[in-house]
Amino acid sequence: MTLGRGLLATALALSLSGVAGAQTATPPAVVRPDQLAFKALYKELVEINTTLSVGSCTKAAEAMGARLTAAGFPAADVQVVVHPDHPREGNLVAVLHGTDPKAGAMLLLAHIDVVEANAADWTRDPFTLVEENGYFFARGASDDKAQAAIWVDSLVRLKQAGFKPRRDIKLALTCGEESEAYNGIADLVANHRPLVDAAFALNEGADGLLDENDKPVVLEVQGGEKVYQDFTLTITNPGGHSSRPVHDNALTRLSAALVKIGGYDFPVAFNDATRGYFTRMIPLVAADKGAAMKALVANPDDAAAQAAVTADPMWNSMLRTTCVATMVSAGHAPNALPQRATANVNCRILPGVPVEAVRQQLMTVAGDPGIAFTLAHEPSKASPPPPLTPFIMGPIEAEAGKLWPGVPVVTILLTGATDGIHTNGAGIPTYGVSGIFGSSDGDGIHGLNERVRVKSLYDGRDFLFALIKDYAMAKGMPKG
Repeated sequence: MTLGRGLLATALALSLSGVAGAQTATPPAVVRPDQLAFKALYKELVEINTTLSVGSCTKAAEAMGARLTAAGFPAADVQVVVHPDHPREGNLVAVLHGTDPKAGAMLLLAHIDVVEANAADWTRDPFTLVEENGYFFARGASDDKAQAAIWVDSLVRLKQAGFKPRRDIKLALTCGEESEAYNGIADLVANHRPLVDAAFALNEGADGLLDENDKPVVLEVQGGEKVYQDFTLTITNPGGHSSRPVHDNALTRLSAALVKIGGYDFPVAFNDATRGYFTRMIPLVAADKGAAMKALVANPDDAAAQAAVTADPMWNSMLRTTCVATMVSAGHAPNALPQRATANVNCRILPGVPVEAVRQQLMTVAGDPGIAFTLAHEPSKASPPPPLTPFIMGPIEAEAGKLWPGVPVVTILLTGATDGIHTNGAGIPTYGVSGIFGSSDGDGIHGLNERVRVKSLYDGRDFLFALIKDYAMAKGMPKG
């Protein structure tokens, strides 16, 4: 996951009185026989190195595909798709066919590549699954092989039980989410669309939060994510000798523009996810923050409420498009006026807002027609956030209520990015939901000693399996 899983939970934890992120020793969970079978599958996937440098997603995709065919899936329904230019970055696609050809398919999406891990820095071998003090430790133990393993395990269980879904259940385990050297779901959507086309998709991007006593606090559901876009600002100038300075200095002008951009706030705007998030948060935070949230939900233009809520950087990022200067380069000699100055401005754009509209606004804010504003890379499609309808939220809330009674379900807008940016952009509404509860410190995701609580993984497996069956048999579609 491009933004480490748990960062939004961290912001939430800091706003909840009495919630800390300390890891506590958890007693061993009682393991059912079916959980032992899942653990073997999970272990196999986790222990296949899928880093970009030396690993192979293709090997992992083939191993999980073999699990499906061994469970009775026809070979024609299980494919490993490998781009010829990326032989180690293969993707697994599979389908459990439904009984109603008119029902829109559901897609189970997860990435199987992982962030690099230097074994010398870890307490344990990062590519050996270790169970210790109630946790599984390994690179990818959480991000994202936990959910990938659950998806494969769920299809195995459904096939072996003879389950006949109403709608097709499709699976896509993809490579490249962490590195973007090659992105598997983008390739599948663009060049193999029938294999992954669906009415909606379930993906990573939202988890659950535990307090310091391993008690569930909230369960998150991701309803959209911001669009990542870099802009290159460039200004050129004849330059000259530094002993004869002039006011028309490329670096000075670029700096002035960046100061203006840094001081500008894009307008606050709500969507289904953020409106639901801040509404649910009102009783969970301090009274003054709750009052500000309530006022802001009622009137997004309330200046005082805006100031109180957006003082938190994560909440601010959820509520508006943000742009910030991240890199600057200028000049060619210490004793010469710069002939060229460039800067990178990184924007995280609210879903549905056109990239070009943001570029135009930045130009207006900068107020210097001599500065060129260009796209630093191909823009992502500015798709609207997926609708959080009763079709989607009803089963989540029902199944969560069975496993975690009284724990609120909170919708979120992800301020980073997952592979959902590609499926949402392709018109496949994609929702982040895992049911895997973790600590507010992020559980080492993208860092050292990545871990997931054993009980959380098994509970998330039960939750997602029930959720798949509910969606698979539901009538209607997720569109509002």
